[in-house]
Amino acid sequence: MEMLGVKNGKIVKKSGEAVRLRGTCIGGWMNMEHFIDGYPDTENSLRTLFHELIGPEKGRFFFDRLLDYFFAEEDVIFIKRSGATVIRLPLNYRHFERDSEPYKYLDAGFKRLDEALEWCAKHGLYAILDLHSVQGWQNPDWHCDNPTLYALFWSHRHFQDRFIALWEEFARRYKGNPAVAGYNVMNEPVTGAINGWYGQKYKTEWDIINRVYSRVVKAIRAIDEEHIIILEGDLFSTLFSKLDAPFAGNLLYSSHNYHQCGFAPGEYPGKMGEEMWDRAKQEKMIRGCEGVAYSQKHNVPLWVGEFGARVTEDAGETEAHAKALDDQVGIFEDLGLHWTSWTYKCVGGMSWVQTDPESDYMKGCGPRMKNQFALGQEITKMTEPIAGRIFGEINNPDWSLDQVKGALNNNLIAKFGHRLFQPSYVNQFKGMSETEIDRVLQAFLLKNCRHNDIFIDVFKKYMTLPA
Repeated sequence: MEMLGVKNGKIVKKSGEAVRLRGTCIGGWMNMEHFIDGYPDTENSLRTLFHELIGPEKGRFFFDRLLDYFFAEEDVIFIKRSGATVIRLPLNYRHFERDSEPYKYLDAGFKRLDEALEWCAKHGLYAILDLHSVQGWQNPDWHCDNPTLYALFWSHRHFQDRFIALWEEFARRYKGNPAVAGYNVMNEPVTGAINGWYGQKYKTEWDIINRVYSRVVKAIRAIDEEHIIILEGDLFSTLFSKLDAPFAGNLLYSSHNYHQCGFAPGEYPGKMGEEMWDRAKQEKMIRGCEGVAYSQKHNVPLWVGEFGARVTEDAGETEAHAKALDDQVGIFEDLGLHWTSWTYKCVGGMSWVQTDPESDYMKGCGPRMKNQFALGQEITKMTEPIAGRIFGEINNPDWSLDQVKGALNNNLIAKFGHRLFQPSYVNQFKGMSETEIDRVLQAFLLKNCRHNDIFIDVFKKYMTLPA
């Protein structure tokens, strides 16, 4: 494999050959997420509860086997044979550093990552290292393993220093490794969540994000002059208007692009949810996004790091989502954008492959997930009058009624309700031997998963195109 770089707005190999980054994200692996792995609340709270209820040894065994089976060499081979050129590897800092021992790095996390990069090198598939969860949390949501509503990273120098130091460690270890396509330094920053939940009139802390980006790029470049460094826009990778102009070589920028037409019920083209959707509408939205404007203004490549659509139990609905996905990727290609879908594997919803609903894992976790979802919907209806009362009393133009509803339900359901569901998830493994746990977790092995071919075929259609 050849090292990749950025030249004249394109991603190229050292030989000068243009490369298109097309592939998928391995969400739920070294950064677990509840809807991907099938558990309630955040990863760190789940690990703590396993330790308390089952014991540290069996807890470690559970998570080691889950990671072993969730992503293996067979997955790399399958993704590569599908036509992909790249995978994005979301990483949780806790695999590499403990909060109780900052700046002391964990060999076990690096050993697992090294193994994955060796598979990628062996089969000719590039990998992007994505720090999906940073010290102190860069946004208020579950996907950065945040049990609070506060993005403390942006207001604490301690967290920022540890973030820089960890990237220096990545740079030292992977300098010169051609299988690494680039360093995605931070997933979905939300600087406006410094003081907790953010209102409708979102305020980006441009000075802070620009200063952090400048520091981390400078620190990496002092060690590794070759690898591409990837910077995302603010507010979940959507805002770019006041990001500093590209200030170093080999910079790639990334936006995320989720559309309702990939998730809502209805027909495509046609009415989905409450809106009319077709290719023209998607194209207008994509061409009008700040990431595209930034990349065109500064002649730098843009990579859509995340986008996706939902597989449902309704075949017609799933087909509509696949049509919308086809148009979306086609527009990316028309604009010359690089892309990785979210996500590769999960317990069902929006992935290339998913765990079999008839597996023992899903028979245990599936009903719990459905019950949680149904209860969440009931609570949302029950809290509507409370949200309306709060909205009427606060008299704050920065907040809309929908924002108040979102903040209330996020606190009540995601931050409180999900925590109450965790013991029932953990206790189902309490009486199992390690052999039984191992058998149940094999539901995540590729050979035991169902393939969502309707989505895979869309991606194959474009991944096999020339660069």
